[in-house]
Amino acid sequence: MAVPFIGATARPNSLSLPVKATEFWTTHRNGEVKLRMGESGPEAKPPLTVNQMFTSAVERFGNYNALGWKEGEQWKTMTYKDYYKTCRTAAKGFLKLGLKQYHGVGILGFNSVEWFIADIGAILAGGFAVGIYTTNSPEACQYVAENCQANILVVENHKQLQKILQDRLPHLKAIIQYKDELKEKKPNLYTWAEFMELGRDEPDAQLDDIISSQKPNQCCTLIYTSGTTGHPKGVMLSHDNLTWTAFVTGKDVSMTDADKLQEVIVSYLPLSHIAAQMIDIWLPMKAGGVTYFAEPDALKGSLANTLREIRPTAFMGVPRVWEKMQEKMKSIGAKSSTVRRKVASWAKDVGLQTNLNKMELGKYKIKPLNFRLAKCLVFRKVRKALGLDRCTRCYTGAAPITKDTLEFFLSLDIPLFELYGMSESSGPHTISLPDAFRLISCGKVIPGCKTKIFNPDADGNGEICFWGRHVFMGYLNMPDKTEEALDADGWLHSGDLGKHDQDDFLFITGRIKELIITAGGENIPPVPIEDAVKEAVPLVSNAMLIGDKRKFLSMLLTIKCEVNNETGAPEDELTTEALDLCRNLGSNATRVSEIAGGRDRVVYAAIQDGINRVNEKATSNAQRIQKWTILEKDFSIPGGELGPTMKLKRPEVMKMYKDQIENFYKEVLTPTTPDNPLPSK
Repeated sequence: MAVPFIGATARPNSLSLPVKATEFWTTHRNGEVKLRMGESGPEAKPPLTVNQMFTSAVERFGNYNALGWKEGEQWKTMTYKDYYKTCRTAAKGFLKLGLKQYHGVGILGFNSVEWFIADIGAILAGGFAVGIYTTNSPEACQYVAENCQANILVVENHKQLQKILQDRLPHLKAIIQYKDELKEKKPNLYTWAEFMELGRDEPDAQLDDIISSQKPNQCCTLIYTSGTTGHPKGVMLSHDNLTWTAFVTGKDVSMTDADKLQEVIVSYLPLSHIAAQMIDIWLPMKAGGVTYFAEPDALKGSLANTLREIRPTAFMGVPRVWEKMQEKMKSIGAKSSTVRRKVASWAKDVGLQTNLNKMELGKYKIKPLNFRLAKCLVFRKVRKALGLDRCTRCYTGAAPITKDTLEFFLSLDIPLFELYGMSESSGPHTISLPDAFRLISCGKVIPGCKTKIFNPDADGNGEICFWGRHVFMGYLNMPDKTEEALDADGWLHSGDLGKHDQDDFLFITGRIKELIITAGGENIPPVPIEDAVKEAVPLVSNAMLIGDKRKFLSMLLTIKCEVNNETGAPEDELTTEALDLCRNLGSNATRVSEIAGGRDRVVYAAIQDGINRVNEKATSNAQRIQKWTILEKDFSIPGGELGPTMKLKRPEVMKMYKDQIENFYKEVLTPTTPDNPLPSK
């Protein structure tokens, strides 16, 4: 019998784990797991609880600032000593409110000092810290609260409170609102000040007993997957998952301890996501870094101001953040004088070439004179304008980024280091580093961990599997799902497709569940084709390839448009960059509605031309895009097409645009030719 493609291959013994292997995982809230310890190197590092890592930070960096936040126009700070003391007070408050061991403290709100304190306080008190996405519906909030048996919910404001009050939660004992005045007084509803008062004078004995009973191989945090298919799964992370991952990652990226030079971080990505928690909470704690909180409207525009004020030493952006910066810089550049444009263009050519050479050689021998001149004239000014003049490490992750955006920043001497991982790997698994960097690669595996490519094809493409002490404990109360993710030997199967190059750099080539298998049986990963279209047609904001079980490929496209600063919803007006592109094509369009639905033949012809260029590079006829359409609005988080980290929610998009998709396949295909540049209607 022929072996089917990897996406359909059963994993050996993955559904009948022997007793020995079950030691690596558990789905019980009070369960313990066998740590994937090694005999030497990072794998052999003695395991720590969160409390042990925190007290170590207080001993070393007690008088250094740990957190910073803005009140009005003033920045306020808190030292590590006060941070730890406040977390203990919160822990005692949770215990007084009736938090039981292995029960959840749900946190629903934008990043803040209170978020961190609630998170760590819950862990110290023996509960589970459970971040809930602020964009969740009341039903989704209820599911998470019920699944983790939340005793306490910490919400940001009245808007988030309303999501909770609509439901009857059997385990819930108290709600705490940490911003704004309470609009109504209800039993067991507390302000943050009232809550902190509860724990202030409580004796330490009960808390100390709980802390001393904690083990590194027990669960302390639940990360809920965003649930693009089915219910979210509660990813159980142990103390060791968090503390060990912070240790090896900090070392790998050369984080500096505060007594030498303090690292500065800006917190703005959703803390219900492990990447944000690792970067904002645990990595700074390990090195004594300071985390400053952005304003709640960070992703609607204020992040740029925060970056300029704080000047972080490391910064993580999801691809959309980098794309927005790119669009803004291009639009500013387009308005510059001819001389400035020429200087910038020259500098970018020099920057890109020098950095590509450096990438190949591993390091500069001597920086060329023209590069030093370009740095002086352009690169330093750009970095300062972005607030990245002190930033030695700019990261991108959580979703695929286009080569165009990577090259744009590289040309400005701002390499974006891609990292890759999952909630199930406590965040990072591979990281790009200044001296180990390849465009469109996610870098190399972090020390003490291993990568295996499962069932590779002729090109070396297969499912990426992880091994290491960063691998999660299991999904809470979901043994079947856990057995699907972890095989008999304890390897985590990511569901992502990838391959290594000859230097062990990892390249992601697709996702098994996203894999398009056409009616003719051809396996097609959609992301490379979508990225190629976005690169060929800069007017396109989002592209989604369709074709599973279909006779040919089609594509949904959206156009770059302005976004409402208040709601985050896409508007009809084109971005400045899109306007300029239209003018260059000879189109007078100023709105998406003037283009969508075939209304602007000039733009449609240009898009078809770009798609033709992409099709010319296709490895087979089955990989050619035969039909496409422009949608009336861009994809967005409020629209439901994108998840909280800006990942495309393919199943949702398929449902939302069912009519447009069915339209592609209703009629006999009219091939597109130079004489017939528009797709048939």
